[in-house]
Amino acid sequence: MSRTIGNSKKNPSKKVYIAELVISKILFIFVMVSIATTIGIVWILSYETVQFFREVSIIEFLTETEWTALFNPPKYGVLPLVGGTLMIAFFSSIISIPIGLGSAIYLSEYASKKTRKILKPVLEILAGIPTIVYGYFALTFITPAIRNIFPEANIFNALSASIAVGIMIIPMVSSLSEDAMNAVPDSLREGAYALGCTRFEVATKVVIPAALSSIIASFVLAISRAIGETMIVTLAAGSTPKLTLNPLESIQTMTAFIVQVASGDIVYGSVMYKTIFAVGMLLFIITLLMNVISKIIIKKYREEY
Repeated sequence: MSRTIGNSKKNPSKKVYIAELVISKILFIFVMVSIATTIGIVWILSYETVQFFREVSIIEFLTETEWTALFNPPKYGVLPLVGGTLMIAFFSSIISIPIGLGSAIYLSEYASKKTRKILKPVLEILAGIPTIVYGYFALTFITPAIRNIFPEANIFNALSASIAVGIMIIPMVSSLSEDAMNAVPDSLREGAYALGCTRFEVATKVVIPAALSSIIASFVLAISRAIGETMIVTLAAGSTPKLTLNPLESIQTMTAFIVQVASGDIVYGSVMYKTIFAVGMLLFIITLLMNVISKIIIKKYREEY
């Protein structure tokens, strides 16, 4: 009898050990696939970028203000593309950050649980709309509205694309910021209310400072998303690589240029072919730096309760 009980105890434990071992190996394979994919992407970008800079000066690429890679003679100053990308990121953040943070404050501090359950999914629907739909929305609705106010605005302009991108990334700012605010212990709120603070004072002077690291990180991630946006800027911002500060003019971003070249007939191995990877590598470095900044901010201002 005792021998039977002993065997019944050993067998399940052995099965559990084998199952855990198999699961750990499978998960390790998943991790290695992800790492290998990342390494492969970085390797391809790096290899083709090095080949590009063997034919084009890196100083010209980073400092010249003319980008006419599709014309003859070509010029490869990437600053117009970088300027257009940063303009879209700047104006879209002006729209998304205040609205997203305000929505997060309302959902976290003012809305009832029932209201939050209704409004939050509705707000997050914006994140599920295809970006090409945003692009056509910008072109057919936002642009005519802008031209009614500013008749000198081009049909394809940076402001229209920025507004559409800003609307698209509102749910990212709102959702991440609200989650950060909800993680703040209620004891801090109760202590502030006990001292006579209003609800707005509790939100702005207690909750937001306590969740500041995650809120700023959501801003950085949203800006990174705006920098990497493709279809909206391709459809609404135009394809004119111009170094300008006027959002009513047509511009071109790095992602829009990649789409333009990749959708055309280019010779494999040509300089034009390699420009895709050079611009892609620069875009990769910019977004990587944004993510590193986000990590530094989280680490520096993180509050643990």
